[in-house]
Amino acid sequence: MAAGGRRAAGRLARPLAVLAALLLGGCSGADVLNRLASGRGVAVTRGIPYAAPLALDLYEPEAPAPAAPVLVFFHGGGWETGDPADYRFLGTTLAREGLRVVIPAYRLWPAAGYPAFLEDGAQALRWARDRWPGAPLVLMGHSAGAYIAAMLALDGRWLGAVGLQPGRDLAGAIGLSGPYDFLPLRSRVLQGIFGPEPGWRDTQPIAHVTSGAPPMLLATGLADTTVRPANTTRLAAALRAAGNLVEERYYPQLGHVMTIGAFAGLLQPVAPVRRDVLEFLGWLQAP
Repeated sequence: MAAGGRRAAGRLARPLAVLAALLLGGCSGADVLNRLASGRGVAVTRGIPYAAPLALDLYEPEAPAPAAPVLVFFHGGGWETGDPADYRFLGTTLAREGLRVVIPAYRLWPAAGYPAFLEDGAQALRWARDRWPGAPLVLMGHSAGAYIAAMLALDGRWLGAVGLQPGRDLAGAIGLSGPYDFLPLRSRVLQGIFGPEPGWRDTQPIAHVTSGAPPMLLATGLADTTVRPANTTRLAAALRAAGNLVEERYYPQLGHVMTIGAFAGLLQPVAPVRRDVLEFLGWLQAP
């Protein structure tokens, strides 16, 4: 093994051993990540209504700056599962960096399909904009949540319905391990979620790339077998070809879950996902 590979393996050994021990002890994946997170210095408010019957969780520094950036994060789960409470590790980690972090619930399949989750996402952004009118507003999501973030940033219909515009009201968008160009839909579940085949193309973020999109950071693990990394490559290329600002990050050792798991406590050495996200957010705020 080359020296670089040995160093990488060494960085992974301790966090993965801790992760394995907690999983063997009967903890769920979300419980593990939340146990590895510190909430020091963070104020947490859960279950804030934003679009009945939906609610969101809010993580803030205990003494936030008046114009602290607001990051709205959409969870993954294949548009079928997921809960804001599963992402306490993310909310606390980013709030400790000075961000206000909003994690909304959204309607899931089979109770609702496309475009309900986009409509809910737009309402969550409307709530955030009304609460902090002058703060930079950034979208972020993982997996299905990255899809929601990308669609809201690229297809102006959804924010337009709540009086917002992507190019005007969004400082940027971040997608982790997102599906952006995933036709044809072979899964019966996905066919149910996204409806009849004639409308499939319109459901794809890559189909809505034009000039004037907000700056985007797209990151993925090259070991991802759930959402192919080529989704990131193709969307980034389309954004760049249209004259938009886009950053790409590829993590050779990471699978699908760990692009978000790497935000949690001891797992941060697994890959520099947190650092890359914070650097992008810092760049968005630079004068």
